[in-house]
Amino acid sequence: MQHYYTNDPDLAHDESQFDFDLAGRTLHFTTDNGVFSKRTIDYGSRVLIDAVIGESLPAGNILDVGTGYGPIGLALASHYPDRTVVMSDVNERALALAKRNAEANQISNVEILESAAYEAITGQYGVVVTNPPIRAGKDVVSAIIAGAADFLTPGGQLYVVIQKKQGAPSALKLMQATYADAEILKKDRGYYILKAEQAQ
Repeated sequence: MQHYYTNDPDLAHDESQFDFDLAGRTLHFTTDNGVFSKRTIDYGSRVLIDAVIGESLPAGNILDVGTGYGPIGLALASHYPDRTVVMSDVNERALALAKRNAEANQISNVEILESAAYEAITGQYGVVVTNPPIRAGKDVVSAIIAGAADFLTPGGQLYVVIQKKQGAPSALKLMQATYADAEILKKDRGYYILKAEQAQ
């Protein structure tokens, strides 16, 4: 069985299209088999987007780890047109869709690249956001959460959405051990928005 966090170029295509309001703008999305939350924008991503744009973000570009077909990264790029949003994923089909969705919504301040966690990531970011691939396992999720520390500017912020039942309490402990400060920013229907800040 193939999962959304793996590559399977031979998987049969079955594209879907829909519009969705994110960060105050209606965005058009094309999705397909083999990507996470094909039919609609998942609730966790929606809560994460709303939480991030409600914060006072530090300066710098934004990194969306595990972007999928792009809802989080594109919503933030649309909301912060003066910043570059780097959108990364291991799933080639998802990345191809993310590029199509960026073009369809005329969002040009994005860079979309293939990367398992931070393997292909360079530079420093004011903000890292992730709706991590829970089904890939705790080791992968923990690597995404802790690994952001190497790419955040001093005072940079990490935002993670994760359900309580899927490990939010242990994720918070990891963030508290890794960063200068970490907290539960928001709880909504069992989803936790966790926020961490890099030391200045």
